[in-house]
Amino acid sequence: MVPSIARPKLEGNVAVGDDRQIGFAEFGDPLGRAVFWLHGTPGARRQIPVEARIYAERNHIRLIGVDRPGIGSSTPFQYENVLAFADDLRTIADILGIDKMAIIGLSGGGPYTLACAAAMPERVVAVGVLGGVAPTVGPERIGGGAMGLGSAMAPLMPFIGLPLRLAAVSLLRLAKPFADWGIDAYGRVSPIGDRQLLARPEFKAMFLDDLLNGSRKQMAAPFADVVVFAKDWGFRLDEVKVPVRWWHGDKDHIIPFAHGEHVVALLPDAELYTLPGESHLAGLGYAEEILDRLMALWDDLEPGV
Repeated sequence: MVPSIARPKLEGNVAVGDDRQIGFAEFGDPLGRAVFWLHGTPGARRQIPVEARIYAERNHIRLIGVDRPGIGSSTPFQYENVLAFADDLRTIADILGIDKMAIIGLSGGGPYTLACAAAMPERVVAVGVLGGVAPTVGPERIGGGAMGLGSAMAPLMPFIGLPLRLAAVSLLRLAKPFADWGIDAYGRVSPIGDRQLLARPEFKAMFLDDLLNGSRKQMAAPFADVVVFAKDWGFRLDEVKVPVRWWHGDKDHIIPFAHGEHVVALLPDAELYTLPGESHLAGLGYAEEILDRLMALWDDLEPGV
C-alpha cells in the first residue's frame, strides 16, 4: 500500500509565456525567505523531502518546488539550452512576489540551479547542489556517468522522444498499483546508501507522491533534460559568482563523485561537502543540514535580513 503524505500548502501554475505554464508547489512559511527546490531527472515539483518541509515551517522558509516543462502541470517545451530556464524562474519569482532567493538542485536540477545563479546574481543569494550533473561538451566537459549514455542518446531524441514519452506514461499508469513494490525493488538493486534512504517510509511516500502526481499525464521533462545537458549549457562555470555549496556521495553510481569535484574546482566560490559511503540520492537525507547551511550563509551575506 502506498503511504500517504501531506499535500503542499499551495499548488498551482504560473504563465511563463503566451502559451506556456509552469507548475509549482509551496511548503513552509508563506512569508519566509524563498528557497526554490529544483527536482532531479526524473522528478516533479513535490520531490522535496518531508524533513525539508518541516524545517522550512519551523525556520520561516518559503520552500517552493517547480516542475520543469513536460512534467506535472507544466507545458511541454524544449529549451534551447540550460540557461534558458532562468528566464522562466525569473518570471515565476516575479509573479510570486519574490525578490531574493536561494536555490537548491538535485541531480538533473543542478545545471539549472547554476544557470539561475549565473543569470540572476542580483537576486540569487546562494545555491546548493546535490549530486549535480556536470557539463558534457566544451572546455569544461567531463565524461562518464549517466550522461555518457545520455549524450549518445541526445541526437536521437527528435526521432524517438515522442514514442519514449508515451511509453513511459503508459508504463507508469500500468505500474501505479504496484508503485510501492517498485520502489522497494529499485532499492534492493541500489547501493546501500540509497537502499537505506528508500527504506524510510517518509522518503518512499515522497517519491511515490511526486512520481504518481507528476507523471500521470506526461513524461517529456526527463528527455528534454537529456537534450540540453548534452549541449553547451549557454554559460560558463566561471560566470557563477554566487556562492555554491555542493553535496555529493563518494559512492554515487549515477553521477560520479569526480564530476562534483570537477565542477566545484571550476566555480569561483564553491565548497564541496563529501558524503562518505553515500550514493546518488544521499543529499535528500541531509536536507536539514543543507537548508541550515544555506540560511546561515544568507545571514552572513545579508546581515539583518
